[in-house]
Amino acid sequence: MPISASGHARTGSGGSEAEAAAAAAAAAEQQQQQQQQDAAAVAKAQRDLLADAASVQSVAVTDKSQPKLGPQDFEILRVVGQGAFGKVFQVRARSSGKVFAMKVMRKERILQRDHGDYVRAERDLLTAVVHPYIVTLRYSFQSTSKLYLVLDFINGGHLFFNLYRQGVFGEDVARLYTAEIVAALAYLHERGIVHRDLKPENVLLDSDGHVRLTDFGLAKGDMQEGSRTNSFIGTMEYMAPEIIDGKGHGRPVDWWSTGILLYEMLAGQPPFRAKSRAALQQQITGAKPKFPKFLSSNALSLLKGLLVRDPAQRLGSGPEGAAAIKRHAFFKGLSWSKLEARQLESKFKPGVKCSLSVENFDKIWTEQRPVDSPCGTPTDPSYAGAFEGFTYIAPSFMASSMEAMAAAKAAHQQQQQQ
Repeated sequence: MPISASGHARTGSGGSEAEAAAAAAAAAEQQQQQQQQDAAAVAKAQRDLLADAASVQSVAVTDKSQPKLGPQDFEILRVVGQGAFGKVFQVRARSSGKVFAMKVMRKERILQRDHGDYVRAERDLLTAVVHPYIVTLRYSFQSTSKLYLVLDFINGGHLFFNLYRQGVFGEDVARLYTAEIVAALAYLHERGIVHRDLKPENVLLDSDGHVRLTDFGLAKGDMQEGSRTNSFIGTMEYMAPEIIDGKGHGRPVDWWSTGILLYEMLAGQPPFRAKSRAALQQQITGAKPKFPKFLSSNALSLLKGLLVRDPAQRLGSGPEGAAAIKRHAFFKGLSWSKLEARQLESKFKPGVKCSLSVENFDKIWTEQRPVDSPCGTPTDPSYAGAFEGFTYIAPSFMASSMEAMAAAKAAHQQQQQQ
């Protein structure tokens, strides 16, 4: 039998066929084992999510049965953001020492702009969702003049800030972030929720370099496949053409915004830009986006599929939804089951020194004086009861909150006795 240079015997054609068959069988067995491992990872991730979901369902807090939280229970550390109705603070729970983000909104400003329904919807939607790539609501409460949402503090900063510092992301990083966003949106859409304001400012990065969708202030619930609403809503650069045209919109608006976001991650700026709002609207509804020549064919194909003006023809529309996007060649080789289980490593990680780090947030906020300033209380009688039932504590935090508050109260009483 002839011997190869490596010292192994070489077989004839019959032996080659046998070896090929054995190799094919081994490959099939390996593939089956990998599928079983992936399925096990998915099952574990789903069990974990269901367990977390069971602990983060909406709970009405009453004076009799549950601890009553308020702004006095949190130490304000830094300003980390600002919106139309107030500021976002980095805070520390006085009872546990845990760090959170606290979104503070002025009732009077909300009601004057007739946005009460949006704020209530944001609170209600956040109590109903639990996903590894969506920020989690831990508490909500109110004072006579303000509303408070206490969420996990994600200290990698906004995608907008990180993208500004990096200039652009490579396709590997953009692929992972887009996939995580697609997974989060698919989860929302399955529950009848459309985000409607996807943009770099509403995507946070955690210390491991994974995304968290945030700011559900413009989100819409009860939006099943084929449902339409006519609100003119969102941020213009990321707004889908059907919103501008006023023809009614549904779930596909989120896929358009995903395309804009992917374009910006790869090119460093959104595809449609203009000096005036009217000119920008004309571009979005009529101009063809210009794609950079350095894009790979798969990235270009995905962008063209997401940035289709007709929502019925847009990738991700129709009964298949996100499944059609997940099958796209741009995501070839990406394990969606491992992604759902947070088992994929990001090649980009924001620099985070500790849980209190705010270096990944813009200094225009972090250098502001961290004060929850007093403001007027709504006096219009028609506003009475506008935010009844707003208070919420995630059940997973309920026991620890009660224990910590009881311990703090006991310590305070002991100090007074001394």
